[in-house]
Amino acid sequence: MRVYQCHFCSSPVYPLHGIMFVRNDAKEFRFCRSKCHKAFKQRRNPRKLRWTKAFRKAAGKELVVDSTLTFAARRNVPVRYNRDLVATTLKAMSRIEEIRQKRERAFYKNRMRGNKDKKLAADKKLVEENPELLRMREVEIRRRAEKQQAKQNAMEEEEIASDDMMSDDEEMESASESESEQEQQQVKQKVLLKNKRKVRA
Repeated sequence: MRVYQCHFCSSPVYPLHGIMFVRNDAKEFRFCRSKCHKAFKQRRNPRKLRWTKAFRKAAGKELVVDSTLTFAARRNVPVRYNRDLVATTLKAMSRIEEIRQKRERAFYKNRMRGNKDKKLAADKKLVEENPELLRMREVEIRRRAEKQQAKQNAMEEEEIASDDMMSDDEEMESASESESEQEQQQVKQKVLLKNKRKVRA
């Protein structure tokens, strides 16, 4: 399976995907989607469009000079098939891919190293130039604290109300139990009186 590269944005073009344009001199141009094809027909420069790989490489946002990238170069040299050679090549491909990913991560970390300090300096400058922002921030913090306090008070009130309801229910249950006990005692007394009358008769 051959995976081509988009001529415009350098993203992968898999089999049965993308668009192929053949020029009059029999040169092939493969595109990943119609967006790249239209930009190519409009004669746009990929180095000036921020979403292309060419722009990222030209702007120093991606790794350009590295020994692992030379392995992906196309070589039109016929090689006799050898099972051992294929096995070693596949192992080497996976290992080279791991090394390339590690180097790309290190390059990215190195590129982003000073961003926090720059952002902090910009924020300090903004606060010095606009001191009213701090007051607005204080107002926001106070409003949030008031909202949280109101929520807590509401929760406490709900808990108190639920406790009152529970106590009322318990009182009602105890009252009903006492009434049922009194009724049972009255029934017992009536039965005793009837037995006494029968005995006298």
